Amino acid sequence: MGKPTGFMEHQRLSEAYEPTTARLKHYREFIATLNDEQAALQGSRCMDCGIPFCNTGCPVNNIIPDWNDLVYRGNWEQALAVLHSTNNFPDFTGRICPAPCEEACTLNINTDPVGIKSIEHAIVDKGWQMGWIVPQPALVKTGKRVAIIGSGPAGLAAAQQLARVGHDVTVFEKNDKPGGLLTFGIPDFKLDKALVARRVKQMEAEGVTFRTKVVVGSKELPAGIGSDASEFIAAEQICSEFDAVILAAGSEVPRELPIPGRELKGTYPALQFLIPQNKAVGGGKPNPISAKGKHVIVIGGGDTGSDCVGTSYRHGAASVTQFELLPQPPQQENKELTWPYWPLKLRTSSSHLEGDTQRLFAIATKELIGENGVLKSLKTVDLEWAGGKMSEIAGSEKMVAADLVLLAMGFVNPVGALLDAFGVAKDARGNARASTDGEGCYATSAPKVFAAGDTRRGQSLVVWAIREGRQCAREVDNFLMGSTTLPR
Repeated sequence: MGKPTGFMEHQRLSEAYEPTTARLKHYREFIATLNDEQAALQGSRCMDCGIPFCNTGCPVNNIIPDWNDLVYRGNWEQALAVLHSTNNFPDFTGRICPAPCEEACTLNINTDPVGIKSIEHAIVDKGWQMGWIVPQPALVKTGKRVAIIGSGPAGLAAAQQLARVGHDVTVFEKNDKPGGLLTFGIPDFKLDKALVARRVKQMEAEGVTFRTKVVVGSKELPAGIGSDASEFIAAEQICSEFDAVILAAGSEVPRELPIPGRELKGTYPALQFLIPQNKAVGGGKPNPISAKGKHVIVIGGGDTGSDCVGTSYRHGAASVTQFELLPQPPQQENKELTWPYWPLKLRTSSSHLEGDTQRLFAIATKELIGENGVLKSLKTVDLEWAGGKMSEIAGSEKMVAADLVLLAMGFVNPVGALLDAFGVAKDARGNARASTDGEGCYATSAPKVFAAGDTRRGQSLVVWAIREGRQCAREVDNFLMGSTTLPR
């Protein structure tokens, strides 16, 4: 696996970033891919550790040591084949995955882990550059028809797997382009939308049909959910026209902040800010929500909150502050206790470093305050955590100036009306109820209806969505044909 002494001879090399002053002037990607020599040296750091915990740390179980070794030896095309054997879209995960594989790397016990994500990024970019990534249409068609509701990473992964074994796959998307939050939620500076469009084009050549601007199951969508739909199709029609249905519409209902003043102009769910921005970058209308010259408060400390931070700086915000309900994590985890599992530690994104971001922890927002219906400030209170429970600290209330508040507190569940329309039973959190192991996994309570990705598991990572899409495709193929050759 790589060079036996590589991890002792070479230090970890991270991908280079374009300087902040330059990248704040545009919305393009700003991370430079490793060149061939750099990637080979980083691949050589993969040690012969006996049990590659990185494989199980990765939700799609990428065969990481193998393609590290192949890159080290210059066998790039074979490395790409190994990478694609477990992951349909490494061009997405090589950019936006938080890399749990690196946390599980054996080197991470006492030194810097192998730069797995950067090597993955280099492999797939080289694959496209060299023309190695081409459509793989099925040689024989089965005559079976599959409908997939939602074109995010779970839906795309399931669609590609099923098309490649000969099924006629139609993907329904309520927005005007496929990709789900890959296209509309994640900013362009983290994931260029041309990469998503390129994969869609490949899948169309493999026989996948995309129907956009179509909402399925329910015409009424909860507030804060974007839609360009001009056509409605009932669940009954989908079930009558297709042999199997996969619900992969994501977990879209945003978590709300039920406090006084929530109705004030200047307070928005995060995606109401991010989706129009992505459309504007793609040549659409200007974003109706501007952070230029404003004091921006982002409530929520996760990836969506970070995306709001980076976008606000590109707008020219006067200041950006990010609130987190939980206490500040440690700068460095206790690896003896956490390795090889995903550790709780302070994570600083590239967006946080693009300005003087103030990050406040263990803080709650009590009230939004405005004048003439327009947000002007908010009232906060500090929190104390004990035994997993929080309590407010008496006398800690403060007033904070705020012109724009973005609610990035996560998503609670998929659109309930969609599940109801198909007669799908829900779990306690409002997700589609379906197992992931054993006979009949990914099947819902409704006949021939399956669920995968965030619709089934709740809000999660793109890499988990790809895993579930692939595994669900295998179960659908087995359901339709009585057996399957698709990988688990």
